[in-house]
Amino acid sequence: MNSIFLRIYGGMCAALILVALLGVLALHLLNEVRSEQYRERLAHGTFSLMADNLQPMSEIERRRALLVWQRLLGIPLSLKTFNQTDLDSSQRGRVLRGQALVEQTGPFAARVYRLVSEQEQLLLSAEVQQISEQLARATIYLLADELVRYPVAEQPQRLAALKQAKGFGFDMHLATLDAADMDEDQRRRVAEGDTVMALGKGGDSIRVFAGLVGTPWVLEIGPLYQMNPYPPQWLVLIAVLGLSLIGLIVYLLVRQLERRLSGLESAATRIAKGSLETRVPARGADSVGRLAAAFNGMAEHLQRLLAIQRELVRAVSHELRTPVARLRFGLEMIASASTDQARQKYLDGMDSDIQDLDRLVDEMLTYARLEQGSPALNFQRIDLDALINQVIDELAPLRANLKVHRGLCLSAVECDGAWVEAEPRYLHRALQNLVSNAMRHAHSQVTVSYQVGQLRCRVDVEDDGPGVPESAWEKIFTPFLRLDDSRTRASGGHGLGLSIVRRIIHWHDGRALISKSNSLGGACFSLSWPRHQEPR
Repeated sequence: MNSIFLRIYGGMCAALILVALLGVLALHLLNEVRSEQYRERLAHGTFSLMADNLQPMSEIERRRALLVWQRLLGIPLSLKTFNQTDLDSSQRGRVLRGQALVEQTGPFAARVYRLVSEQEQLLLSAEVQQISEQLARATIYLLADELVRYPVAEQPQRLAALKQAKGFGFDMHLATLDAADMDEDQRRRVAEGDTVMALGKGGDSIRVFAGLVGTPWVLEIGPLYQMNPYPPQWLVLIAVLGLSLIGLIVYLLVRQLERRLSGLESAATRIAKGSLETRVPARGADSVGRLAAAFNGMAEHLQRLLAIQRELVRAVSHELRTPVARLRFGLEMIASASTDQARQKYLDGMDSDIQDLDRLVDEMLTYARLEQGSPALNFQRIDLDALINQVIDELAPLRANLKVHRGLCLSAVECDGAWVEAEPRYLHRALQNLVSNAMRHAHSQVTVSYQVGQLRCRVDVEDDGPGVPESAWEKIFTPFLRLDDSRTRASGGHGLGLSIVRRIIHWHDGRALISKSNSLGGACFSLSWPRHQEPR
C-alpha cells in the first residue's frame, strides 16, 4: 500500500468500522432504554390511578377492588410486599419514588409494579399481555369510574386534572359524539356502548374511544404511538454514506499533498541522475512547503559543493603541475650535478617545492572543511589586541625589509578593552591569511587596525601595494582566483587564502570586504562580525 490516500483512507475506514460496531451496541442499549421508558410512560398514569385508589382502602376493600378490576380489565392483579418480589435496590428505589416499574417478560408482555403504601411496603403488581391494548381498556374503565362521581359539566376539567396529577404519558380528552373524530360506523358502535380502537391518520398510532354511560361525552385516549426502535440498517446506511463522504473529502485533501510529494520524488530522481539544477515549487507554509524549501536548499548546497569540488579538482591539477615539474627537473639536475654545491642547490629547491605542496594541501583541506558545512566552532572570549600582536610577531620576520605596524585601534567600551567572542584558531588563521596576503603585495608597509563597538567589531588590513581593481572586488574571494595585473603569480600563494578568510568570517556571522586604502593607497581588506556570538 504505497498510496498516501489509501493509507489514510484505510485507517479512517478501520476507525469508522470500529465506531460503527460500538454504535450498534450503543443503539441496542438505547433501544432497550427507550422501550423501558415507553412502557413506563404508558403504564404510569393508569397504575398510579389504581394504586392511589387502593391506598385508603382496607384490606377487604382492596381485595374486592382488585377482583372487580381484574374481571373488567382482563389483567391479573395482586398486592405484594417488597420481600415477595425479586426487585434489586435500583428498582426498589424507583418504585419508592412513585414511578411505575415495567419489567418485560415477553415480546409484548410485561410485569408492572406500582407503590401502594410505603409504610406497609405494599406494591400493586399486574401481568399485562398486550401492554398497549390492555392498558388502554384499563385506563378507560378506571377513568370512567372516576369521572361518573362528578357532575357532567365538571368532567372535562376533572379529566385534565387527573391527567396532570397522575402523570399519564399520553393525551386524553372528552368530546361529544358528533365532535369526535370517528366515522359513522365507529360512532354507532360507541353509541351502542362498545369500545372502539382506530388507527391514527398516519397509520403509526391508535386511538381508543369509549362512551361514558349517562353522559354526552366520548372519552378519547391517544394517539398511542408504538415504540419504533432505531433499525440497525439505518446505522449501516449512515456508515456507508459516511465512508463515501469521508473518502471523497480525504481524496480531495490528499490528492494535492500526494501530487506535491510526487513532485519532490521526481525532482530527487532527476538530481540523482545528475540534473543538479532541478528545483521544486516551495508553495505554502505547511510542512510540505517547508520540506520543498529544505529540499531546494539541499539541492543548491549539493550543487555548490559539486561545483566547488570540480573547481578544486581543476585548480589543484593546475597548481600541482608547476611544483611537480620543478621536482622532476630537480631530480634530473641532481643526477647530472658535478659538484656537491650544485647538488645541494637542487636539493634545497626540491625541499622548497615540497613545502609548497604541503602548504597547498593544507589550504585545500582547510577550505574543503569550511565549505562542507558548519564546522565545530568553540567560541571563546579572546583579546583581539593580543591576537593581532601575535599574528604580526609571527609574520613580520618573514620580510625584514617590510614594515608591519599597528594602525588606529579603538574600543567603545574602555572597561572591557578589546575583548570579543570568536573561535580562536579560525580567527587567527583568517588574520594570518590577510596579513600574509598584504605582505606579499606590499611595497614597504602593512597596517593592521581594529575597532570594537558595543555590538560589532572590525579589523582592517591595509598595504601600499598596487591594490585590486574595483571590477575584481566581487570575485576576489573566489577560490584559486588569479588577477592578471596587480596580483600575479610572481607574488606567490595558491589563491585559497582569501576564500578561507571569507568562509571563516561567514561562520562567525560576519562579512569580508575589500576596498581601496585611503592612507596607504593599496588594498584594504576588512573583517566585520558580531562582538557577541549566539551559542551554536
